[in-house]
Amino acid sequence: MSLVVLGTVALDHVKTPSGAKKDMLGGSAAHFAMSARLFTDVHMVAVVGRDFPSKHLTFLKAKGIDLSSLKIAKGKTFRWSGEYKKSDLNTALTLGTELGVLESYVPELKNHQQHLPNLFLANFDPDLQIQLLKHVKSPRLIGLDSMNLWITHKQKSLRRLMKMVHLFVANDAEARALTEENNLIMAARRLRAMGPRMIVIKKGEHGVLFYSDKLMFSFPAYPVDKVVDPTGAGDTFAGGLMGYLSRMGKLDDKNLRRALLYATTVASFNVQGFGMARTASLTMREVDERLKTLTKFFALS
Repeated sequence: MSLVVLGTVALDHVKTPSGAKKDMLGGSAAHFAMSARLFTDVHMVAVVGRDFPSKHLTFLKAKGIDLSSLKIAKGKTFRWSGEYKKSDLNTALTLGTELGVLESYVPELKNHQQHLPNLFLANFDPDLQIQLLKHVKSPRLIGLDSMNLWITHKQKSLRRLMKMVHLFVANDAEARALTEENNLIMAARRLRAMGPRMIVIKKGEHGVLFYSDKLMFSFPAYPVDKVVDPTGAGDTFAGGLMGYLSRMGKLDDKNLRRALLYATTVASFNVQGFGMARTASLTMREVDERLKTLTKFFALS
């Protein structure tokens, strides 16, 4: 089943111990879509400026991503500049942010997209996420991601939004910040009490935790020997998770576990190249081969 994602499309400038790249295609919606398109049809809701390179639009379309609701507005595209130190590749040091057209953007869906059954609200202003939800007709599955910026400055809106969604995805630091619980299981329980019936907490190189009223499990991360660029790994993870669940339809134990394994696997490719260099060329054959390797790590026999 088709999947809609609301988020950012950006031009990223990233520096890591492996090198530096400028004006790469990035943003939460773009990284999410590049992963989710492996599993289902993806419709992107976002905005870019008139300075946005046409080659990136051509690239996204070539990957089968529906850009009907990607608005090209007067002004500059959102830009993010960040650096990862060798001592901590899990945390980005933001060097600069230019909001550009994001400052006045109000997301909209085309008529044919309002009835699509699956929606993911990638990292974005929670007030605008709520506004978009008003135009969605009878959604089957709504997923949500956030970040410390919104937890700190718009927590009231974020908590209101959490009551409207089915699945909440957060990293361990965000889960602790929002719940004020250091233990991640306790944090997951508190997040569940805030509304979403399914909680996914990403633990970086230490794997992922899933929590619901009737089901809790944890998987390890795929061991990557060299991390080139972690940017977008969380969004890539979310794309794999929502993409698989959208394709399968049924939210049972088996599909939830399988979705988390696919999400973990696709995210492991993301960090092996700058931007989308690795995920852009990724095929399901490669993903399935790596997933088999991942499952051997915790097989009993």
